[in-house]
Amino acid sequence: MKTVLVTAFEPFDGEAINPAWEAVKVLHGREVAGARVVTCQLACVFDLALQQLNVALAQYQPDCTIAVGQAGARAEITIERVAININDARIPDNHGRQPIDTPVVPDGPAAYFATLPIKSMVNALREQGIPASVSHTAGTFVCNHVMYGLLHALAQCSGSAKGGFVHIPYAPQQAARHPGGPSMPITMVSQALIIMIAQAVTQQ
Repeated sequence: MKTVLVTAFEPFDGEAINPAWEAVKVLHGREVAGARVVTCQLACVFDLALQQLNVALAQYQPDCTIAVGQAGARAEITIERVAININDARIPDNHGRQPIDTPVVPDGPAAYFATLPIKSMVNALREQGIPASVSHTAGTFVCNHVMYGLLHALAQCSGSAKGGFVHIPYAPQQAARHPGGPSMPITMVSQALIIMIAQAVTQQ
């Protein structure tokens, strides 16, 4: 049986929840398209998040890894195409660190492309009435940091494991405190993740 690792971050930037983790944690132990789903919460902290991710990769040896994060200004699920080798934090992370113009991996490639079937995932979500699109920037905060670190780790292996990153909007209870901000119910995000997992394990 294949294994799919799905990660998400703890709350950050003063929020009481992170809807990414709320949507991800309920999937632990589920079977989707013949694959076992395991989950892991990551700290919203530069470097520490990658340490935690690498522990989970070693523990589960997943065939596919989908990292999930919140992008509150976005109105739909956005599947990231590319991660860049730069940390450039607009706000401090949860340990107060705010790296500016530093590499994720010294001497690493400028960028990595996701190895998930991103177009198939977007199309499958839209067919089920869930707003979704491909994104061409994962930002330069801890989300991009983790996406780049994940793809770098996979590139060092000789296997065929896939990986990538997905951003989700605010949950409604968060958007209520950000007038005009878009939102998506956490239950819909969980449903979307199941659809994306199924695409990831069945599509090339």
